[in-house]
Amino acid sequence: MTRLLLGLPAPAKLNLFLQVVGRRPDGYHELRTAFVPIDLADTLDFELLEDGRIERRGDLTGPVDDDLAVRAARLLQREAGCGLGVRIDLEKRIPTGGGLGGGSSDAATTLLALNRLWRLNWSRERLAPLALRLGADVPFFLQPGPCLAEGVGERLSPLAIRPRWCAVIHPQVHVSTAEIFRSPELTAHLERVKIQGFPEGGRDRPAGGAAGLSGGGGNDLEPIVRRRVPEVDAALRYLAGFGEARMSGSGASVFAAFETEAEARRAVAGVAQRWSAWAVAQLAEHPLASW
Repeated sequence: MTRLLLGLPAPAKLNLFLQVVGRRPDGYHELRTAFVPIDLADTLDFELLEDGRIERRGDLTGPVDDDLAVRAARLLQREAGCGLGVRIDLEKRIPTGGGLGGGSSDAATTLLALNRLWRLNWSRERLAPLALRLGADVPFFLQPGPCLAEGVGERLSPLAIRPRWCAVIHPQVHVSTAEIFRSPELTAHLERVKIQGFPEGGRDRPAGGAAGLSGGGGNDLEPIVRRRVPEVDAALRYLAGFGEARMSGSGASVFAAFETEAEARRAVAGVAQRWSAWAVAQLAEHPLASW
């Protein structure tokens, strides 16, 4: 039996656009968004443990019990009735609370890895409900590539895009997703949506409209975050000097897309020293798509 799986990537994602189109009775919000994986990734190592223990080593951003890789391992172990365990060692590169899906991606890579390490042989379709229980973004990271996502993120369909280069900036601030979704500004936005119907670029727009950064109607959360978090506003204003800039997810990371690596590198070359920045490629395929 395989005992080690080393150096598995958990790529970050960008939201090419994000629309909040309603609120469900259970309190979750209905979204419409386009996800694309990018070449910025956490790295995970997995070592088989015979005694059923779930151990976590490496970079941690909070309590072990809250770690999404640990939660994914425990959930799969319980649902599969598996007596095996694992030691997970994780190297973080994706900033926490940056709207890039790092924790969600870690969870999805853990599900894929343990499915192989424990020889469960579950299909991705069987893993998907577990992924959704871990978080709304996790099911996307089980997909082979870019997707259009609807609902709370569980309705996914493949999205054909022409991969581009991106300048990505994390302005070293944390944005609370829960706080943004509870904001009065979002409530007011949803009232307008209810009165007007779907915003321009909504449900009737063909999926291919998301292929460019300008497709899909922007990010409905961006104005809220810009007003509340000056560093996000500053990062967007900086990137706007090079091209169309947009916030990913609920922030705090922002990005602009370019045709060439040189353009993306030029855009990040002059960022403020207090910020983190990368020139990265959009990926037409998740690194573990063949799994």
